[in-house]
Amino acid sequence: MADLSVVVDGLKMPNPFVIGSGPPGTNANVIGKAFDENWGAVICKTVSLDASKVVNVAPRYARMRATGTKEVIGWQNIELISDRDFSVWEDEFKKIKDKYPDRVLIASVMEECNKDAWVELVQRCQACGVDAFELNFSCPHGMPERKMGAAMGQDPELLEEVCSWVKGATPLPVWAKMTPNITHIVDPARAALKGGATGIAAINTILSVMGVNLDSLRPEPTVEGYSVPGGYSCKAVRPIALRMVMELATMMYGDGTTDGEYKDRSLSAIGGVESGEDAAQFILLGASTVQVCTGVMIHGYKLAGRMCDELNAFMDKHGFANIEDFRGHSLQYFTSHADLVRRQIEAKAAKKAEKAGMVTKDTAWEGDKFVEQSNKLVSNDDD
Repeated sequence: MADLSVVVDGLKMPNPFVIGSGPPGTNANVIGKAFDENWGAVICKTVSLDASKVVNVAPRYARMRATGTKEVIGWQNIELISDRDFSVWEDEFKKIKDKYPDRVLIASVMEECNKDAWVELVQRCQACGVDAFELNFSCPHGMPERKMGAAMGQDPELLEEVCSWVKGATPLPVWAKMTPNITHIVDPARAALKGGATGIAAINTILSVMGVNLDSLRPEPTVEGYSVPGGYSCKAVRPIALRMVMELATMMYGDGTTDGEYKDRSLSAIGGVESGEDAAQFILLGASTVQVCTGVMIHGYKLAGRMCDELNAFMDKHGFANIEDFRGHSLQYFTSHADLVRRQIEAKAAKKAEKAGMVTKDTAWEGDKFVEQSNKLVSNDDD
């Protein structure tokens, strides 16, 4: 059986599966449940210093199902960050680490563009024993007027500055969580790494409108007859997440022919993961860990066990002993469209030559067909 354990930024995890920030990590009770079910790490729901400004509504979710089935393929939320007082979180961080001292607890944090607030938030979390931080630069809805979440993450210069504040305040690993709601995700990620982030997490949810009810004519989810655009997740976003993770990994690690800019930094992939096979695809594109949030909301915390079994089966099939054996392997197979055209022309020419019986490689020469093969390579027949 393959070894699923990973060491990322000094953090030792039994497997690469991480609870992503959101409802599955919303308090000490559910975080403990995740550790009991052997998740590799847990990222808590995003916390801030002043929870009094966080007021959630209900309903706040909407689902898209595959036509004619109950299978959920898309999930939208208009949920905000944690509405629990920060002092409560401080107590719970301590209790969690007391009970699970060897497990990895990551604090997801978000603040306004204020250095003192970021420094205070990070240092108070650190004092409670958390193992690392994820900086939420990517929540697509909620408090953009306070320049929080994606509003901050869409500004590379600001992103670099905030990352430098945080890294100046803590020696712990710091992951910058990227928004997909931007033209080129590599630009803000590069800024975060330049600012000192030890890793990148991507992607957060995609800003969306799930749909309009054709009876009421109201957008969904509907709250008192009204709605707002929200964050889209679940398996329908996975192809987009795979593309963005590939772009980030190529920038960070290179494509096999060129060196990357940040080979010593980590990459945590997020987006529609519900199986070990899903996770394997992200790891093949360079991810060291794979986060799951919506998948837990649909399938429960026991999902980790199934995904570990499926990832093990994939690794055994290919003879991979550990995660590093195949991490980033598939990056080498991406190229330009012009190169695809060249490769196809060359392949067609080789196939045509082979069909005509022409030798194109030395290994193709056959003793009993030597004269016939030689004749077919003569450019002009004087006979």
